[in-house]
Amino acid sequence: MTTAIVLAGGLGTRLRSVLTDRPKPMAPVNGRPFLEYLMDYWIRQGVDNFILSIGYQQNVITEHFGSLYRSVPITYSPEESPLGTGGALLVASRNLAAPFLVLNGDTFFEVPRSSLTAFYKRNASECTLSLFRTGEDQRFGGVAIDESNRIISFDAAKSLPSTLANGGVYLFSPGLMSSTRFVAGDVCSLEREFIPELLTLGVKVHGVEFSGRFIDIGVPLDLVRAETFFAAKGTQ
Repeated sequence: MTTAIVLAGGLGTRLRSVLTDRPKPMAPVNGRPFLEYLMDYWIRQGVDNFILSIGYQQNVITEHFGSLYRSVPITYSPEESPLGTGGALLVASRNLAAPFLVLNGDTFFEVPRSSLTAFYKRNASECTLSLFRTGEDQRFGGVAIDESNRIISFDAAKSLPSTLANGGVYLFSPGLMSSTRFVAGDVCSLEREFIPELLTLGVKVHGVEFSGRFIDIGVPLDLVRAETFFAAKGTQ
């Protein structure tokens, strides 16, 4: 079984001016929720089990998808109060015993799962991040890697000179979730606290660059751009 946890519980405050009646992953794109495009892609990549971590307006997601989407089972990991991306992940991954994918619910990145998994295994990685190159210096968190693709610097707030950025697709070892001071129920950010602590502890965190298309619907302009992005051949 290949499980993907989708972090879909954010408040989406930057989209509030254009999206008030649903959570950000359910934003309509060409008449369909963004989350459907994300799940469709990963089903084609071999994912056969989804855990949706939900929070803000979570009923919109549960009522739309139910327990099955395109014959793939869905379970839900609800937040009673906001836990942050790291806190949500700690709760959602509690019962997993095999490596699992983690996907940001508001970004779409074309990453071949077979290539990501092969890299993860070949390097005995404990956490592998999918990276892309960007010229938007102030928008995406920056990542620097060494010659063996170990992450040596990770800044969720700003880009680094490498121009490599976090694409929001991760492959995690299940044992990794118990290696930090954070436990299920804690509030923490995956990008600002959990991963930086892994680096401090010397955990084998890698980053690998992929050239696939990327979009983040976190701001109104890119939500509009998503209409064209997903109309392209192969993304439906």
